[in-house]
Amino acid sequence: MASAAPTSEPDDEPTEETALETARRQLERAAAHLDVDPGIIERLHHPNQVHRVSVPLERDDGSTAVYTGYRAQHDSVRGPYKGGLRFHPDVTEDECIGLSMWMTWKCALMDIPFGGGKGGIVVNPKDLSIDEKERLTRRFAEELRPFIGPTKDIPAPDMGTDSQAMAWFMDAYSMQEGETQAGVVTGKPPVVGGSKGRDTAPGRSVAIIAREAIEHLGWDLEDTTVAVQGFGSVGAPAARLLDDYGATVVAVSDVNGAIYDPDGLDTHDVPTHEEEPEAVMKYDAPQKLSNEELLELDVDVLIPAAIGNVLTEENADDVKADLIVEGANGPTTSAADATFEERGIDVVPDILANAGGVTVSYFEWLQDLNHRSWSLERVHDELESEMLDAWAAVCEEVESRDVTWRDAAYIVALERVAAAHEHRGLWP
Repeated sequence: MASAAPTSEPDDEPTEETALETARRQLERAAAHLDVDPGIIERLHHPNQVHRVSVPLERDDGSTAVYTGYRAQHDSVRGPYKGGLRFHPDVTEDECIGLSMWMTWKCALMDIPFGGGKGGIVVNPKDLSIDEKERLTRRFAEELRPFIGPTKDIPAPDMGTDSQAMAWFMDAYSMQEGETQAGVVTGKPPVVGGSKGRDTAPGRSVAIIAREAIEHLGWDLEDTTVAVQGFGSVGAPAARLLDDYGATVVAVSDVNGAIYDPDGLDTHDVPTHEEEPEAVMKYDAPQKLSNEELLELDVDVLIPAAIGNVLTEENADDVKADLIVEGANGPTTSAADATFEERGIDVVPDILANAGGVTVSYFEWLQDLNHRSWSLERVHDELESEMLDAWAAVCEEVESRDVTWRDAAYIVALERVAAAHEHRGLWP
């Protein structure tokens, strides 16, 4: 019988900075530039609530496994909690808290009326059949039901989950509520209340922001080379759109490795993970590289769009790109960030670059509440407008304060969250 994954790593393995430690460090850096009540900063160091639940699952062989699930709810001063649900063996409480903090800043930076949430189950989804994944998702929805809702906390897909999982989650919640509640989650298939363009939105925003950063730096887009680590739900749309803009995408990768062509790849011809899982390395390209080697290619723009903590103290000196645009959540450790700052390498942070996901989730939520769907053209136009507004706000801070792109993004976000706390006050 397959058993639930452990909730912690062995004590003798080296540990990297956690998402929570990184999020708190970034909060302190932003706070140092603002005149914010220290009490508000202290409140933002901690989540409002963290829910830990046991999620039993009847396996296909008739046995029972029990998994641990979490939902961290960081801050709701600007609106309902918002954030993904991931199925992954390395899910931890601290990771969920840290990621929920990032969601708070991301929503504030995009100036949408949500706060930060994040959750998941400690499980390897590859060990589950489709039927088992459905039963686990539905039971998780039931365990979280007291803490979530369209005006309370609105989950979305994340690592190991997808639009189908959100449809199951929504259905399970709605059955218990006695009416269809499409707005309880976002990232659903359009046929059950999802938004057109939601699946490619994070990658689309990465491409938009990369294009704007390239222009800001005074580069010619058509002379710009790009390497993308991760050719999945974020990296593939980003690579293809940058290709369409005229940039030269020279390398992409999946979990098995990278393909590289210094003359440029036809990104529309390379299968994405969704189109054909783990097919990148089967593509006929001049060179095959490891994921680690891709990060060190001599390119203008590097887009880490796979997993977190891939740019570290160990490889930061070997990165040759002049601009890094973060597609994944937390791909750069604090130590690597410091090295890039010293070396003059610009890093556009995840909370700005990949914010298209939560932004189109907001559009989806609005469509659900109003029972009216938008066209794909409208979604793309509205997303472009929101991304350009956020980019302008960050640029203003970079230029007026002479800070990094990451610090500028957090300054914008923290200023908005702190102002909301200041106006709402502390009760009682």
